[in-house]
Amino acid sequence: MSPLHLEIALAVLGLVLLLVESFATKLPRQTLAFAAIGGLSLALILLLGGFAKTVPADVATFYTADSLALFYKALALITTIAVIVISMEYAPVISRFMTGDPDRHHEAGLGEFYSLPLFVCVGMMVMASARDLITIFVALELMTVSFYVLVAFMRRSAAALEAGVKYLILGALSTGLLIYGFAWLYGMTGELTLDGISAKLTTWHGDTTGLLLGVVLVLAGLGFKVAAVPFQMWVPDVYQGAPTPVTAFLSVGSKASGFIVFTRFVEAITVKGSVIESEVTNVLFIIAGATILFGNLAAIAQTNFKRLLGYSSIAHAGFLVLALACHGHTPGGFTTGGIVAFYLATYLPMTLICFLIISAARAQGVNEEIASYRGLARKSPLLGFALMLALASLAGLPLTAGFMGKFLVFFSVTLKGGYGSLLIAIIGAATGFYYYFKIILALYSTGDENMPKLRLALPSKIMLGVFLAAIIVLGVYPEIVRQALGK
Repeated sequence: MSPLHLEIALAVLGLVLLLVESFATKLPRQTLAFAAIGGLSLALILLLGGFAKTVPADVATFYTADSLALFYKALALITTIAVIVISMEYAPVISRFMTGDPDRHHEAGLGEFYSLPLFVCVGMMVMASARDLITIFVALELMTVSFYVLVAFMRRSAAALEAGVKYLILGALSTGLLIYGFAWLYGMTGELTLDGISAKLTTWHGDTTGLLLGVVLVLAGLGFKVAAVPFQMWVPDVYQGAPTPVTAFLSVGSKASGFIVFTRFVEAITVKGSVIESEVTNVLFIIAGATILFGNLAAIAQTNFKRLLGYSSIAHAGFLVLALACHGHTPGGFTTGGIVAFYLATYLPMTLICFLIISAARAQGVNEEIASYRGLARKSPLLGFALMLALASLAGLPLTAGFMGKFLVFFSVTLKGGYGSLLIAIIGAATGFYYYFKIILALYSTGDENMPKLRLALPSKIMLGVFLAAIIVLGVYPEIVRQALGK
């Protein structure tokens, strides 16, 4: 079986669920959510069990199933499952903003909201295997167009509609830059595959201005997808205005998909002997430094939890770009792509825990301002502890997953000799401790006595337990991820 078969099956499942939602009007919409989770879980089991790793010869030129691709496919499946679980917690908010009257139809819009993530997942999985420019573009558009719908899904929410318009306009702009860059590179090299472009760069003779222009355009388009400076302007408003499960999907799934393409593209154009290796490396160092500083410094003044996580996401993108800039200088048996994959694997559980608790709190009457979380740990000790551990890991506290991710990046920068970038990274990490622990302080402060005791459904409790264990295990035994990457 090929991973491509899993992706086709998930796309068909998404279509079937949309049809069922349209015609089976009396069917509880939560049934569709469990059906989606079941299909995704089966795909994950087949993938992890090694039953889906062969590639048909007729697609091998533009589709790969190497260890990095399989790893990112697993991340995409886990993220999508988690997002649907979070959506189930957030369902009352969705229905309220879909009808304006929760008593009229308490499940309004939920069928589509549970089904559309499957199409995003398919796009992310294909992107993980893409080896040529056309496949990258098609998969990216499948994912992005689905996100356009999801971001603006709550049609009676002015904030969601504003977020949707901003994401649509800036997304279209970034797509234009990306496809123009692809066209320019194809015109210069005559190649569509990343391997072909890489081979041409090692034997190039003549002026490199045209090559650099194409590369810059592609980096600009990908920079939007991963929220790197100066293409991050959409993040705070979209993160704050979009439905919280969609924000979680953007923060983890979209970022991971963007970075697998970013990783493959950078590896192709900075291969040993490339005529533009030094120029691209310098650009990546500049982008990484600016992204780390902007994301962390802008997060300090934020009072909205989701908006703060938006700026935090920008800062983490900076650390990931910094890892890519250090290609060829990696510690502990990791490759550059392996470090990026490890960082994203550690970023997944801690970020999704934050958005799970935000979703549950919002559905139970707590708004998204940080001040509203004062005293949460007193009323809901377990959720307070879970959120505290997730935030401490995002900050990079030792013995947590977040520490190991940052440690590998710092070690790579040191081996590369980029001491200026190392200083910027240290400043960014220290700043992160300030604003993350500001939230932790609020959790354990005296708060509103009327704050409700937050409750989670059984699927959310299971997800929370798994992710808490992952934060601790990956913090003390990162070898698991290295072995999963096959390096």
